[in-house]
Formats: sequence, C-alpha cells, structure tokens
Amino acid sequence: MTFSESGPVPSQGNVAQQIFWYTAFTADMTKPGLPVMNADGTPKWRMAPSPKGPYWKEGMKLGYQDVGSWTFLKSSDEKKRLAAWLYAQFVTSKSVSLKKTIVGLTPIRESDINSKEMTALAPKLGGLVEFYRSPARVQWSPTGTNVPDYPKLAQLWWSHVAEAVTGEKTAQEALNGLAKDQDAIMTRIERSKVQEASKCAPKMNPETSAEEWYEGVDKI
Repeated sequence: MTFSESGPVPSQGNVAQQIFWYTAFTADMTKPGLPVMNADGTPKWRMAPSPKGPYWKEGMKLGYQDVGSWTFLKSSDEKKRLAAWLYAQFVTSKSVSLKKTIVGLTPIRESDINSKEMTALAPKLGGLVEFYRSPARVQWSPTGTNVPDYPKLAQLWWSHVAEAVTGEKTAQEALNGLAKDQDAIMTRIERSKVQEASKCAPKMNPETSAEEWYEGVDKI
C-alpha cells in the first residue's frame, strides 16, 4: 500500500491488522456501508495504543504525533505575512478547530477532544476519542522535532535497503550499515547540542555488542 491507500484499502475488509496509522485515515474507515462497519454505524474494528518492544522502559516514547505547523517566510511582504498570521489564528480558533476536528478527525485542542460533540461521535470512531482522552496519548512524542534531522535520516533508508533488495549485501549487512550511518548523524546532533531544548533530542548509548542487548531482554 502507498500512503494514500492506507485508509481506503483496509476499509475493504481484507486487512486484519494495520500498525501504521494516522487519525486522518479514520474517515475512510468509517463510511456507511463499508465491509468494516456494522449496520448501526459503529465500526467492527478498534484502534489500539502503540505497541512496545522488549527494550521499552517507563518514560520512553511510544509512537509519535504530528498535528502540523505553520510556516511564515520573512521575505514575504509584511502585509501578506500579517494576513497569513490572522488566517492561522482563525483556523486554530476554538470554534473552527472543533469543526475541523469533527470533519477531519485531527484534534489540536484539549477542548476539542473533550467536547460533548466528540463524546457523541465516539462510538462511531473506533476508539479514537477514548485514545486521546487516555494516558496512552502522553506516551507519544510531541509535535515538533520529534525525529532528529528527519530529512538526513530518511534519505539513508532507501540507499541501504536497496543494497539488500538487489543482493549487493545481505539484509543483516545492509541494516548494520543503516544503523551505523544513522547513529553517526544522531551522535553529531547530540555533540552539537543544536536540539538540546527539544524533548526528543538524541541521547546516544555507548556502543556495545548485540549479545549484551539479548541478555537484557532475557531479564525483562
């Protein structure tokens, strides 16, 4: 599936579980008459909190959320920039924000998710409202720089995975190379302290053997 198919394709009822989930997919999964919907308008499926692996410890993050942002260019005409700022205030105002949440299902305010309107919609949204009202939401990383230098890290994926796909390297060799290069980028970010103010700035562990990690899992 491509990103744009992540809502429409599972909504046909042929996918048992989907780990990659954006709240924006909910609308495609809750249309009346779909195979994944009951006759009374409630979904046959439920959203679940992000899963955690054996290395996870209390205080670590589980998944991330990106509710968007606004970009204003300093080079823009001042009047246009002020107009854009006024528009941003309008779009994020309480009344408009609530309407956007009801239609687009991407809440940005506590008041949106705790509103009586969302309480009424909750039975038809597969656990979306319950999730946002639960402590599980706090375990997600916050909006902002929640992945250290995403552009640089992301461009490493395809080059290393391609080596495994073409047979140039084994899967283990390719992923070891990916891990090494991504660790190097995050180490530089940590050393430079450019993201020190971020809640999600990288904090690198000393390099150790895989066996040491395996032993740690056995003790959990």
